[in-house]
Amino acid sequence: GPSGSGKSTLMHIIGCLDKPDYGEYFLNGKDVSKIHDDELAEIRNKFIGFVFQTFNLIPRMNALNNVEMPLVYRGENARHRRDRAISALREVGLGHRIYHNPNELSGGERQRVAIARALVTDPAIIIADEPTGNLDSKTGAEILSLFDELHKKGKTIIMVTHQREVAEIASKILHIKDGIIIDREIIKEM
Repeated sequence: GPSGSGKSTLMHIIGCLDKPDYGEYFLNGKDVSKIHDDELAEIRNKFIGFVFQTFNLIPRMNALNNVEMPLVYRGENARHRRDRAISALREVGLGHRIYHNPNELSGGERQRVAIARALVTDPAIIIADEPTGNLDSKTGAEILSLFDELHKKGKTIIMVTHQREVAEIASKILHIKDGIIIDREIIKEM
């Protein structure tokens, strides 16, 4: 949908960043629409990985430390965090850039660090908000290919975009206008 259609609001509700004004939202069999914010944070850390258009990396931290952050919040030990973060960075093709700070990385590399950070907790769902919005078309295509590979490995990817060509890598597309899902398309059968 276009800007202002409700895509980000829907993403925030699905991602347990916001609660719906009314109704119920069940995630993994649990109604999360009325639970306390601390429990929502725990659910986010356990089940959901986020990838944002602006990367949201911590500038003074290298790629490895940025990717480790969700595991720090989980209270996991340093060795385990490091091993999982290195593995996630290798999975996105950045094993050779783990000690580089964000300002030393290209836009595509920064987005891959953000994807590795989303993957490090092995979430069931990855929510990507305009993940190619700040990238050139070649790098954007590489990021979409990476999401396609993750989906083939069993990850649920929820991607928010207003670009038709980006949406077409999906198996299903929901069109949103004025906060309402107005159309659904099945692009490819699973």
